[in-house]
Formats: sequence, structure tokens, C-alpha cells
Amino acid sequence: MSSVNLEYVLRLESLLSRIYPREHIADLLKKILHLAEKWNYGKHRTTSWVDGTNIYLITYGDNIRHGDQPPLATLNHFANTYLREIVSDIHILPMYPYSSDDGFSVIDYRRIDEHLGGWSDIHHLSAHFNLMFDCVINHISRSSEWMKGYLHDDPYYKDYFIASNPELDYSRVVRPRASPLLTPFIKANGTELYLWTTFSEDQVDINFKNPQVLLESIDVLLQYAASGGQSIRLDAIGYIWKEVGTRCIHMPQAHNIIKVWRTILDEVIPGTRLITETNVPHHENISYFGEGDEAHMVYQFPLPPLTLHAFLRQDTTTLTQWAQSLNAEARYPDTTYFNFLASHDGIGLRPTETFLSDDERKYMAQETLRKEGRVSYKDNGDGTHSPYELNINYLSALTEPGDDVDLKARKFLAAQALLLSFIGVPAIYIHSLLGSENDLDGMHQSGINRRINRKKLELGTLEAELEKKDSLRSRVFYGLEELIKHRRAHPAFSPQAGQRVFDLGKSLFAMERYDPKSEDRITCVFNISDHSQMLKLAVEGKDLIGGEVFNGQMRLQPWQVVWIKHKLKAPERLGRLRRWRMKLFKRTKR
Repeated sequence: MSSVNLEYVLRLESLLSRIYPREHIADLLKKILHLAEKWNYGKHRTTSWVDGTNIYLITYGDNIRHGDQPPLATLNHFANTYLREIVSDIHILPMYPYSSDDGFSVIDYRRIDEHLGGWSDIHHLSAHFNLMFDCVINHISRSSEWMKGYLHDDPYYKDYFIASNPELDYSRVVRPRASPLLTPFIKANGTELYLWTTFSEDQVDINFKNPQVLLESIDVLLQYAASGGQSIRLDAIGYIWKEVGTRCIHMPQAHNIIKVWRTILDEVIPGTRLITETNVPHHENISYFGEGDEAHMVYQFPLPPLTLHAFLRQDTTTLTQWAQSLNAEARYPDTTYFNFLASHDGIGLRPTETFLSDDERKYMAQETLRKEGRVSYKDNGDGTHSPYELNINYLSALTEPGDDVDLKARKFLAAQALLLSFIGVPAIYIHSLLGSENDLDGMHQSGINRRINRKKLELGTLEAELEKKDSLRSRVFYGLEELIKHRRAHPAFSPQAGQRVFDLGKSLFAMERYDPKSEDRITCVFNISDHSQMLKLAVEGKDLIGGEVFNGQMRLQPWQVVWIKHKLKAPERLGRLRRWRMKLFKRTKR
């Protein structure tokens, strides 16, 4: 076995001892080190941290189809034809064999769904793009070999799942669904038992109290990282440890398990980024940064609903207050936010619990229903239910059915520009990139609310629509392309750059991004209203988007966005010149 970093082993030992009884630790350590050796210890990538050029695309492997071609090959064709200049990373949603939930009831973590293609297609895609894989490790399909082995009393799968007494009190358990928490199963010998199923009866929760399950998860993560998954999304990760009588979310053991994974990946396959998906109130969500030793990125869940709320109300007050609070949060090296507005899921409302009133959440739910969307509800544990998720396409949610193409594009691009301005790394859902609207047929035919935003597109039809300059798809796609090119060219938009949010009244949202190294400074202002607004700032510069010179004031049209690049003042120009001369002198002296 290769030589092993002693500090790394001691840290692992310490973390494991916070999760499992002492008698398991030595054996666990030995097996973890063997797994590291299995995945080619220390011989994988070492890459720099994310910067302003990183833009993630979120997509299913089969969102774009073309005849009998494997969908992953079609995705590769589309990405290489259209996205090379604007997208750096592609997040492929669960691409494994599955039984339900559009991929999130995984049957086998280690295989690619044959209907999508194979690992060779993944390797071809990784030639020009960094990839992000899903690790759906809180639960597994009831059709999996793990479940079959468990129900047949295979000793290998003993205690892989969580059997529990339905007569116990589960009222404190935080639920993301209104379905029963426990589901009855019949074992091969005829015995009935109840297993924990947080999300659905087809998604059986895995028992991390069994150390063998931790080893399985480590093996899966190392396989993903070694197979091109530079980023790994940890789905629903806050629920992975259960204790009857507790909330069963954000347990200390869950945090420590993520720290174990982070420690192993940092050592074995450095450069792998762990991203936690926890659709919960903001203060709970950011706890997954740990002390800079847990998630590399956390999903910025308040951003989608608060942005939508601002656009619907044409009032930025709450969005501004929340965004200003980000400035005071602790930040650690190699950590940042994973920002998004739309995804394969709906728009979560739980992250707004400390920012919006119940009445405002009900208003958003009513607006969703008015625009032909749906609302999913959660079980509050006391017999009541409350809105949990808005199931609607984000463009359809932001706009009115009667808006013309130009107005829809302007509103939607204003929201996307806001996403691109925030500190962190932006992720754009494929249906946002392509200007899609509600897929009502898909939702009605399937009976699945989330299908409203998961339409499968035919490549030829899509390309024809993109070629039509006046189509909504074309307006949105090429408008986003221009915004992204501006963003990637300016260090002020880097995740490492600073952010300061201003209060310019309820109709305007404004922030300044600043990179101290290059002195690149950009003020971003958004008119979130259907009326023109006068903008006055003690700034001189030029709007990157419209090309206009800014000399302290201008009138913003409805839904207009400006990114004002500051003109360097004389002392700043002199300071930059001096630093340049010093660098030149040092090079000459060598």
C-alpha cells in the first residue's frame, strides 16, 4: 500500500469516533485505506478552486433527444455545438438505473442507465466540460439489489435499512412530503416489517448506523470522482441520520459523515467539490459549510423564491434585506454558494420561513396556481399541511400569460442577470437556458407535478427554434450567452470577489462586486418593476450590457439591468501603474 498521510488518518479516526462506537474504528480505517488504494490513491486530478469563469448547466441526461441516438451522445453534441464558450461545468441529474421519481429512486449507483448511454459517453462529455454527478445516498429504490438482499435475509445486507415500530411517536420528524414516514414490507420468510421511507414508498432510507453502509457510500463517491465527477451533489443529505424522538434532520452524525467524505476526497482525489443540497431555512442550510471542512458549496435556496417574490410584488425590500445579511456571514477558503433560480425540482418555500410571512407564501402559491402550476405540501407533524414547493417553470412563474415575447424575455433575462451577479457560482437549468415555459401536457399526462418543468426536447426542433431570431428560445438563449460572456470577462464576478448590497428603494435591487487584486469594480442595478426608474449613483463608468456611458444618473426602463464598470480614478490608476512597474522590475532583476 502507498504511504499514507498520518495527519489525514488521525483526522479520519477523530471524525469516525464521533459517529460509531470505538470498537468499529480500527476496522473502518483499514477498509477506507483499501478503498483509497482501489481508486488509484493520489493519482487523480489536482485543480484550482472555482473562479468567475465557472458556469454550471443543470440537465437530465435525456432532456434533449435525437432519434435512436443515446441521449448522452446527443447532449454531448449539443454542448459542444452551442455551449463551449459559455458553460464550464455540466451537472447531469441522476443518470443511473431507476424505478421512479425521474431518476431519484436509484436501483444501482454504479451503472449508467442503458437508455441514456454508457460510461464511455460520460468520458466523451468530460473531454471539454467539467462534470457534476448526483449522489442520491439518503435512500435507494425498493427494486435495488440492496433491498432484495435485505428482504431475503442476505447477511451482507443485514441492517442496511431502518426497521421501526409504527406505534412510536414520530411527531418531531421533519418531513418534506405528506406521504407516510414508514412503509410496510414483507420479507421472503413472510415476516412483515416497517421501513423508514422519508420521501416515498419506493425510496427506502439507508441505515448509516451500519458502518458497512458508510463504506458503500465512500466507494460510490470515489468511483464518481475517479470517473469524471469533479463536482458531486449530495442529494437530500440532511436526512441521512435518524433517531426516533428527534427532528431527524441536520443531526451531528450527518455533518460528521460529510466531513469524512470531504477528508477522504481531499486526500485521495483532490479538486473534487462536494455540494450539499438541503432545501431548508437559510441558517440551517449554511451550517453545511462546517468550519470550512464540510461542503465546498451549498445550494443558495433562498435565492429562487425571494427573487420570484420580488418580481411578483415588484418590491425588492425582502430580497435586499436577505442579500445584505450575506455580507456578515463567515466565509472560509475554498467554499462558496451554489446559486440557482430554477432546477429540475420546484421552487422551495421552506427557505423563506425567516424572511416571508405565511400570507406572502400563500400569495406565491396562489400566483402559481393562477399561472396553471401546482403546489406541493409538506406534513407539519400536527395533522396540518403547508405549501412546501411551487411546481412551475421559472419563466412562466415570473411572467404573465399575456406578455409578448419581448416582455417575457426582458423580465426573465433580468432575473438571470441577478443570478449571474450574486457572489458564488451560478448554475442555470437547461429549460432556463433554452427559454422553456410550462409543460402542461407533460404534467397532466404523467400526474406528476414536477414534470411541468422537465420536458424532453427534440434536437432538430430545438435547433430550428434557436435559429429564429424573434423566438422566445432565441431571445433568452442568446441574451444569456451575452450576459455570461460579460460575466466571465470580469474578475469582479469571481466567487472570491467582494459583494456589497445597497438599498435604493423597493423598485431597484443593487449590489457592487469588487475584486481587490485587479481593482475591477462593477455596480449591478436591476429595475424590478413595470415603470421606468431614475438611477442616481456617485459613480462614473460604462454599462457593460447596453454600452452606455454612466456619469452619475440615468433612467432605467422597466425590467432593465445595468452592470456599470467603474472608471478608475487617478489615484487608483497610479497605484495600478506602480504595481505593474514593481512586477516588471522584479522580473528584470531576476
